[in-house]
Amino acid sequence: MNVLLIEPLKEPRPIQINSGLEPLQQAVGGDIQAVYPFDDPVAIIVNDEGKNMGLPPNRVLRDENGRIYDILPGNALIVGLGEESFTDLSPKLMKKYSEYFKVPEQFWNKNGKIIVTKCPVPVEQHPPKPHRSFDWDIR
Repeated sequence: MNVLLIEPLKEPRPIQINSGLEPLQQAVGGDIQAVYPFDDPVAIIVNDEGKNMGLPPNRVLRDENGRIYDILPGNALIVGLGEESFTDLSPKLMKKYSEYFKVPEQFWNKNGKIIVTKCPVPVEQHPPKPHRSFDWDIR
């Protein structure tokens, strides 16, 4: 399947994976959860336990008023929806969601509130930082 891979602190990129549950699980590092935040025939696949595992935050999902209602943990895949299963992402939707998720986001937990900023330059130009688990408690 042709899908869009969205990794934390990186620009999205098209990849090809085999169809079926196991390749999806490998791509996100565990059991999958599908979310359907868009009107297009697409799903976002993430690790179902990603937040509990402390995977790094990736991108936010916003409601129609621009308010954050969820954060994607770890690697995410944008896949197409077939009649009964996940399928290739069409070239048109590949382009649309590559642009939608193009700019990586960084996250900070400040006084119990999550702060999200867009990365001004490609993260690859910054020196790597050691990985720390993210505190997902957003009371």
